[in-house]
Amino acid sequence: MSPFAKFRLLDRQNSLQLKSQPTSPSFSPRRQGSEEILFKFTDPVVQDSAVQIKERLLSWCREKTKEYDNVKVENFSTSWNNGLAFCALIHHFRPDAFDYYSLKPDDKRKNFELAFTKADEVAGIFPLLDVEDMVIMRRPDWKCVFTYVQSIWRRFKDEN
Repeated sequence: MSPFAKFRLLDRQNSLQLKSQPTSPSFSPRRQGSEEILFKFTDPVVQDSAVQIKERLLSWCREKTKEYDNVKVENFSTSWNNGLAFCALIHHFRPDAFDYYSLKPDDKRKNFELAFTKADEVAGIFPLLDVEDMVIMRRPDWKCVFTYVQSIWRRFKDEN
């Protein structure tokens, strides 16, 4: 099973488990078996903070990719579905790693392979997403993309 599919399965399981639990004022820990504790945040401040983090990361991605053809970052799902946004983000920080301007939007497999390989080779960013999963999905799971983009941000946040 690919990492992408595992992430979706775990997310689905956690969502189903948490929906069956009553919520408390700020969060509700729940012990499952004897080894796992789950938390569901219901505090509006925490939820607002999560939205702000997501928007800040999107804004950072927009800023770093605004000069690139065929890239318009609006969300963490469909904006990343052909691989060009990943390529543009890596190319922004490592322009000598590959020729972004030779890439085509409809060559998804090549774009994803290039982005994930180069991110790993030139920046040490582990490929958390699976090329096959990304190629077949029209709407990638935003949480998976968000997680991978966070790893890119962590690596390059102090660079222009």
